Amino acid sequence: MRDTTYNKDVPLFRLIATAVLASAISWSLEAAPAIFPLKDVRAGQHGVGRTVFSGTRVEEFQVEILGVLENVGPRQSIILARLKGGPLENTGVLQGMSGSPVYIDGKLAGAVALGFPMSKEAIAGIRPIEEMLRVDPAMKLARGAGSAPLRAQAANGRLEEIATPVSFSGFTAATLDHFGAQLRDLGLDPRQGVSGGGKQNEKLGDRRQIEPGSMISVELLSGDMSAGADGTVTLIDGDRIYAFGHRFLDGGSTELPFARSEVLALLPNLQASFKISTPREWMGVITEDRNTAISGLIGRRAVTVPVEIKLGANTYHMQMIQDRVMTPLVAQMAVFSAIDATERGIGPVTYSVRGHLDFEGGSARIDNVYAGDLNTPAMAALGVATPLSYALGAGFDQMKLKNVSIEIGVAEHRNTAQISEVAAPRQVRPGDDVELMISLAGENGASITKTVHYRLPIGAAPGTLYFTAADATSMNLLEFQSQIGAPTRSPAQVFELLNGLRANTSAYLRVWRAEQAFTVEGRDLPNAPPSLALILSRVQTATATPLSTRGSKIAEIGIPVGEMMVTGSKTVQVEVKE
Repeated sequence: MRDTTYNKDVPLFRLIATAVLASAISWSLEAAPAIFPLKDVRAGQHGVGRTVFSGTRVEEFQVEILGVLENVGPRQSIILARLKGGPLENTGVLQGMSGSPVYIDGKLAGAVALGFPMSKEAIAGIRPIEEMLRVDPAMKLARGAGSAPLRAQAANGRLEEIATPVSFSGFTAATLDHFGAQLRDLGLDPRQGVSGGGKQNEKLGDRRQIEPGSMISVELLSGDMSAGADGTVTLIDGDRIYAFGHRFLDGGSTELPFARSEVLALLPNLQASFKISTPREWMGVITEDRNTAISGLIGRRAVTVPVEIKLGANTYHMQMIQDRVMTPLVAQMAVFSAIDATERGIGPVTYSVRGHLDFEGGSARIDNVYAGDLNTPAMAALGVATPLSYALGAGFDQMKLKNVSIEIGVAEHRNTAQISEVAAPRQVRPGDDVELMISLAGENGASITKTVHYRLPIGAAPGTLYFTAADATSMNLLEFQSQIGAPTRSPAQVFELLNGLRANTSAYLRVWRAEQAFTVEGRDLPNAPPSLALILSRVQTATATPLSTRGSKIAEIGIPVGEMMVTGSKTVQVEVKE
């Protein structure tokens, strides 16, 4: 027997540290069950699975192994099984069961991950646990990020990854109708009003409340609006958790908060039955989102982005994930829903959208007006998502999002002004003060006239000079199409583009000549010497480097119109005489 008496020659802190380490190792070994390897799986074997059908209690169901589908994907095989017990005879394989662990002879074989749409029986594909463990960053095995979702043909049916049910709370039904196709393209199945949502307990939950078979919700957004993806825990190994048995967003290394969830009810459905659940308290963070599983850490808090949207008397406060693909989409949905909840989407209306996107390296302003009779909320929401998507997609650490603040104003009429005419003298001379009249047509026959003066420089070359009055969209596309297509070199270049975008409440007068000019990496290069122009033209022809050729801009003058959305474009030419 080991002598456990205290040895006064050993420092007390060392004894305590040894005891804590031994306890941790023992707990970790107990938490990680033995693995049943794929090579030993045979048709006719029986096992048990674990999942939650009601509340938070993990229950068992029966598993009959039908065989193994070899090499259904790159270095991937799937165990085919029939599931029995509990409500499965009535529901079939449920959305939300993804990740439910399956044991053979008490050893972990894998997780429920695939199913047959419209199937009358609960026949599922089980992801081998060896493949799920590949997501562990400490293991030097092939990873599946970026690969296509796993599907396998079986007679007239198709075995495919169980769609991840995403429950939306606080969003309008029209929001899910509008964005449903985009969510489904990402492998997500949006559900509106089938989750309690709301604010989770900010204190991290007790780790003893979560076990293999427990239900979790990976939260994309929480607060006054919430969106969470439901799935099941497969394995807990110390602090590390494995779940789902397939990708969530396939985002690779990530940082997504997850909460323990409670199943309120099961909804049998001819197309796809699913669990109705509600998140309870935060449990940790998902750090890996790969082809065969998601993986994360219990007891660690995820870094999220505070979002504030003000619209009239309503102010929405949320916490949002940081992800290149999902963050712009989630923000776009939140803005759309905030408008749709209180304002009309059909009929004449004007929305002013102002605010700022704060990043680690600086801020980008948002300042535009959107007016129309149809899809105006969608235009306003896209006006927030587009700069957000561009900034996050630039790939710089300094472009980590820190805060989103948006304020939306509403006018129940269409406040637009269309550029209808530009009047200018036919001939001018160097040094002349050129007066131009820009006419805009407003609602109900209203007419707006703006006078602009441009002094032609002394020494200006004779020839044709063009004056183009255009809206912000046309001018932004003309100026920045090359920079948007080219790789950005620095965060400063990203902020320069975003904060240089023109507001659509002004018209813009562009003075230019029909001479070759270039934009290289977002920088104007007008009146290039013939030798340089020849080189740039050859580069443009021979490579994929985005070089924009257009008329040579001489000057630009902004023409504020007020709280109106300016549209249209008109050009007039003037002859410069010696």
